[in-house]
Order: sequence, then C-alpha cells, then structure tokens
Amino acid sequence: MSAEQQNNEEVTIDLRRLFILIKKHIISILIWMIGLGLIAYGVSEYVLVPKYTASTQLLVNRKTTDANQAYVNQQADINAVTTYKDIITSNVILRGASKYLANPVTLVKKATPAKKAVYKTNDGTRTLVKKAVKAKPAVYKRESKSYSISPSELASAVSVTTTTSSQVFTLSATAETPAKAQAIANAVAKEFKEQIPKIMDVNNVTIVAEAPKGTKSFPKVSLITAIGVLAGLVISLLIIIIKDLSDTTVREDSFMTNELGLTNLGEIAHITMPKDWTFTAKTAEKRGSSRRRV
Repeated sequence: MSAEQQNNEEVTIDLRRLFILIKKHIISILIWMIGLGLIAYGVSEYVLVPKYTASTQLLVNRKTTDANQAYVNQQADINAVTTYKDIITSNVILRGASKYLANPVTLVKKATPAKKAVYKTNDGTRTLVKKAVKAKPAVYKRESKSYSISPSELASAVSVTTTTSSQVFTLSATAETPAKAQAIANAVAKEFKEQIPKIMDVNNVTIVAEAPKGTKSFPKVSLITAIGVLAGLVISLLIIIIKDLSDTTVREDSFMTNELGLTNLGEIAHITMPKDWTFTAKTAEKRGSSRRRV
C-alpha cells in the first residue's frame, strides 16, 4: 500500500469517526447550539444598549447659465465631495450644530416694530392717512427637543458616505434614541447649508431629503443570534473531539498488533444473558442436592 493510499484511508477513517461522534452526541450538540443561541439573543435584545441611525442627503452645486461651464462645475463638485465630507466633520460646522441642538428653534417671522398713526391736516381738518401698527414679536418654531451634545461627541456620531460620480452624498448620525439621531443629522445638515457658501465658492446647497426618525442599527439581533448558534456548534464539536482524543480505550484489534506489537491469540465473544434468567447461590445448591439424590 502506498503512502498516499494510506493517508487517504486514514482521512476516511477519521471522517467516519467524526460522523459517528456527531451522531452519538447529536442531542448535546443541539443543546449547545440552542443554549448559546438563546444567550446571544438575550444579550443582544435586553443587555446591549441599542443604537439608532438617521440619514439625510445633500446636494452641492454651482449655478451657472453657461452649458459648458455647468458641466465643468459639475465635475468639479463631484471631485470636491471628499472636501465637503471633511468640512461637515470639521469643528466649524459641528460647533454651530452643537449650539443649534441646545436651542433648536428656527425664525419663522421677523419681529415687527411699532408704527405711529399718520395724519394729514387740510383746511384745519385732521384726516387719518395710515393707522398705527402695534409691535409684534418674532415668531420662532421649535424643530426638536433640546440636546446637550459637544462638538467632539458630534464628531463620533456623524459619518458621511459618498457615491462614485455623484454630487449627492449622505450624512448619517447615530444616537441612543431615534429622535436624537434625527435631530443630530438635520442639525448638522442645516449648519452645513448655512456655512458652506462662506467657506467655499458654492452658491447652491440643497437638502434633498431631511432625516426621518432613526432606525435601529445596533445590535443586529438576528446576526448575533446566528453567531451564538454557530459558536455552540463549534464549541460542542471541539469538546467532543477533545474528549474522544483523550480517551485511551482500545477500540480495534489493529491497534494492539500494529502499534503495540502484540500477538492476537483470539477473541472472546460477548455473551448476553436473558433478562429473566438469574443464577444465585441457592439455585446452585438446589442443583447440587438434586444431583446427589440421583
């Protein structure tokens, strides 16, 4: 027998032994898989702190009436998307967004100052030309709940993703609640829209889609549960294989002859006695006495 055939035979025997072990311990393997799967599910669902992510899309371009110049500007904007990404996560934008989040209000209508009535006198008669106008305060709209978030915390919560050959890029924010993630994404996008014309020669920033309430992004319960089930399978197989390898029980005659060099003198068959048959000292004594009477 060649060495290659011997190696193939050993591999076949090992795989056969592995299948036998799996079949023998299938119940314990299933217990390990189900148990670790349930533990992973419980930890991911009830122990780990969930994270929510909200995203908004922005478009930055330069307005021009020249068709050729418009194409050049478009290509320049595509190449500058990486620059916009760095600007969004810069301290200038994040500091303004942090202040806005502390008091997220937007001016809806400016304050109107009071005006006196205007009269016209003609032939001694005083005529009202324009009525007096009362002062009206400015009207503000609260966009969201107030959040105290520092610029450094915003830097770790905000991320920007881009698409090849596109002027549109996505701004995402991650937080502990859906509403907070939404507020962060919209606040940073709003601050970027206000500041980018001052930083670069860009005159048109459009928020394509405001961020909705955040969706759960961590933990992924199904993935973690699947990992727990797989870990249960691997651990149970390792335990079974290690116990089998550490077992010194002789299972085959070839081990005695080939490995230890002993001579096989024969085999003793295993005798199975009937369940209803018992042999005790009293039965032996009865059999002996009956023989003596004869």
